[in-house]
Amino acid sequence: MAENLDIEKPADAIAYLRKRGAIETHEQPRIQVLMGGVSSRTVLVERDGARSMVLKQSLPKLRVAVDWFSSPERIHREALALRWFQQLGPVGAFTEFYFEDAQEHLIAMEAVPQPHFNWKTMLLAGDLQHAHVKRFGELLATLHRNSASRAEELRPLFQDNTFFETLRIEPYYRYTAQQPGAREAAEFLLLLIDETLATNVSMVHGDFSPKNVLVHQTRMVLLDHEVAHFGDPAFDIGFALAHFLSKAHHLPHLRAAFLDAAKEFWRSYRFEPYRGFEPRCVRHSLACLLARVWGRSPLEYLGSEERARQAAAALAIMRSVPSEIPAFVDAFEKELACP
Repeated sequence: MAENLDIEKPADAIAYLRKRGAIETHEQPRIQVLMGGVSSRTVLVERDGARSMVLKQSLPKLRVAVDWFSSPERIHREALALRWFQQLGPVGAFTEFYFEDAQEHLIAMEAVPQPHFNWKTMLLAGDLQHAHVKRFGELLATLHRNSASRAEELRPLFQDNTFFETLRIEPYYRYTAQQPGAREAAEFLLLLIDETLATNVSMVHGDFSPKNVLVHQTRMVLLDHEVAHFGDPAFDIGFALAHFLSKAHHLPHLRAAFLDAAKEFWRSYRFEPYRGFEPRCVRHSLACLLARVWGRSPLEYLGSEERARQAAAALAIMRSVPSEIPAFVDAFEKELACP
């Protein structure tokens, strides 16, 4: 393995693409580093007269404040997931896969055409549209439903959940359970871990959040599939709901709209993979709300007071957990209103 390849260095990226034959020898593509991800190097390769592409190279140590490691082999899980998601998801919801490099732990894929906008950026700017929320829920339901119907085919390919454990279970749930203030939540989190790892009914994206969605015209394109596995779809619901609720918390002037968006996301999903699914979704959302303030990857837009208030709200609801998502959203709103 040529461990010194760094695709964020334009000269290195161009030399690599020429050597591989992915571009013509005379080409001088423009290389733009794409910011925002913590687990990979990602660059846009813009070409004259040819389709642009994105290169993504996984890192062994993630770019966060605390030590967080994961094997760069996970990029090949992303390549496998991307090829399958194109079959399982709605048309246009995933980028076209180009190639992967097992030595450099790198994949190449279609670049989403311009103009496009990151949905998280739009939401934080107050651009919350009902159609986007509805499409977001329908996208996830389609992925879960279609993969559940092909379980015998997909489970053997995606049953290894090592990357899900190293990038989600450990940094979000186990790490949070070990924090001094989380003593009363530790049993809740550890039980949820056991239930989650024992459930394998559909594909799980594992990073289903607004930051991984690009909006291009009427398309919503889902990115970043490195923790995809066959497992508990309730995790995806809880992970996404926590993002809507955290933004409702952070943007009080839009709180009602984001709380309604959380309920609309759930209404749009309309799929029940197993009995007891909705209560499990609520518990995952509570766990993620807590993990996004006390875990290894706290939400960067929440200030210290907001983090403390969100943790207090999650802990309070954990003492008497609602079984339905609308009631849970209402409980979160009530806790935020408490002095």
